[in-house]
Amino acid sequence: MTGAEGCDDAILTINAGSSSLKFGVYRPAGQDNEPCALIHGQIEGIGEAPHLVMRDPDGATINEVRWQADADHDYDHLLDALLRDLEAWLEGREVRMVGHRVVHGGTRYSAPVMLDDNVLDELEHLAPLAPLHQQHNLTPIRVLRRLRPNVPQLACFDTAFHRTMPAVATTMALPRALHDAGMRRYGFHGLSYEYIARRLRALAPEVADRRLVIAHLGNGASLCALEFGRSIDTTMGLTGLDGLIMGTRTGSLDPGALLYLLQERGMTSAELEDLLYRRAGLLGISGISGDMRALLASDNPHAAEAIDLFVFRAAREIAAMATSLGGLDGIVFTAGIGEHAPAIRARIIDRLRWLGAEIDSDANNAGSFIINTPKSCIELRVLATDEEAMIALHCLEQISSTNPT
Repeated sequence: MTGAEGCDDAILTINAGSSSLKFGVYRPAGQDNEPCALIHGQIEGIGEAPHLVMRDPDGATINEVRWQADADHDYDHLLDALLRDLEAWLEGREVRMVGHRVVHGGTRYSAPVMLDDNVLDELEHLAPLAPLHQQHNLTPIRVLRRLRPNVPQLACFDTAFHRTMPAVATTMALPRALHDAGMRRYGFHGLSYEYIARRLRALAPEVADRRLVIAHLGNGASLCALEFGRSIDTTMGLTGLDGLIMGTRTGSLDPGALLYLLQERGMTSAELEDLLYRRAGLLGISGISGDMRALLASDNPHAAEAIDLFVFRAAREIAAMATSLGGLDGIVFTAGIGEHAPAIRARIIDRLRWLGAEIDSDANNAGSFIINTPKSCIELRVLATDEEAMIALHCLEQISSTNPT
């Protein structure tokens, strides 16, 4: 394994899910101390047969470990193994801070925060608002506090970026007491939107401050309306269920449908949660898969129906975001589907021709940064997101603020 010769002390980023954990190691670089990736990778199959892969910035595998299916391979064991491998690779240089993606920050946390017992307890109470993510985000934090108690850890929230939304975009039509208790629209995918807004300012400053819709289309999908680089509306709400159709999640749904399932079909709350988060969306409509790649490759009519509904809802919600913005100057596609499915991009834009959007087929199929024709009234862009780099940047900013030169 080749060491990180000449690198500064490192930042470790962790983005933990239900059965996988993505990680990255960064160091500051350049005059502005921008995060520079040294390693990235993931542990898949957690709880079954874990598989660790570490790659260099060019994608070459620098370490790979497979464990047999074994109940002893819990987070403590896996994170200890990962830390030992990373520390060996860093050749004595220290991990200065660990930054985590935490999905829900509630009403209190509008910026990254250093983690301690009190913060962890508060974030634990938000778990019912993000049942697919919050506990999985918090588990490696607790484990790392045991394994490396002297390494500071920073929570970076997916909800924080949307704290600039006006009250009209965050308020739900519920009794005031419920709103005061925290029932409001928060929005998610904030680290992705923050990264895209920042990259646009560097790559296309003439576009960055205009009225934009960022389409984060992946297994989890949402839209964000940006004006002057600030979130003013988004499709997700109190939880990650609202808005667009997703891989296994419903997106927006008539609340009366939930009452029907509870009262007439006798579903329990646990069964309802399982349905809404894990058995609906593209998977539920198609009966085949929640993966857009599998649906695009299928000739099953139910797969085609799922794609049609995904495109219909995405275009409809983009038009709604244009209303929030008072017009629309650009659309940026990002995340798994947004970055890698030109057919979906083309079909969404085709439904928005009435707004003056016109896609360049060759540029779109090539995955170019600019995919609109010269005649298009709306700028169309494709830009890869990088939540881990955004977390690393927040860590570097935190270190700079506590240790000014």
